[in-house]
Amino acid sequence: MEKATFGAGCFWGVEAGFRQLDGVTSTEVGYSGGRHENPTYREVCSGRTGHAEVVQVTYDPNIISYKDLLDAFWQMHDPTTMNRQGPDIGEQYRSVIFYHTPEQEDAAAASKEELQRTGVHKRDIVTKIEPAGPFYRAEEYHQQYFEKQGISHCAMP
Repeated sequence: MEKATFGAGCFWGVEAGFRQLDGVTSTEVGYSGGRHENPTYREVCSGRTGHAEVVQVTYDPNIISYKDLLDAFWQMHDPTTMNRQGPDIGEQYRSVIFYHTPEQEDAAAASKEELQRTGVHKRDIVTKIEPAGPFYRAEEYHQQYFEKQGISHCAMP
């Protein structure tokens, strides 16, 4: 099994999207990329910790490739908006790929460049690609939130 970590706005919908993919064996939502140890949801939402809401994906590379995970990531959010996804605004909602290996870093950079070249998005891709640091698991009530609430997607205004 391998791990991949992605930030693409509110982690509830992103987690639900990754959980649907064959080869993804588990997901956890949490916080990464910030300055404080063991942040709480309230602290992250304050915008003062520097963390992003992220999903850590455990996957079987014999069933699904990292490239396939990247393709899904790009489709789950708007990678052209800085620190914003839909109505959610703040650094905690930034678009970011936290790589765990040099191979993931290379694949993420190539995937981002390819998406930019396609012209699918009229604006530049602002997604950051950064080394994975500490991952802090979010509070239990955030884990598999959509499944617990019996909903299938975020309601956008």
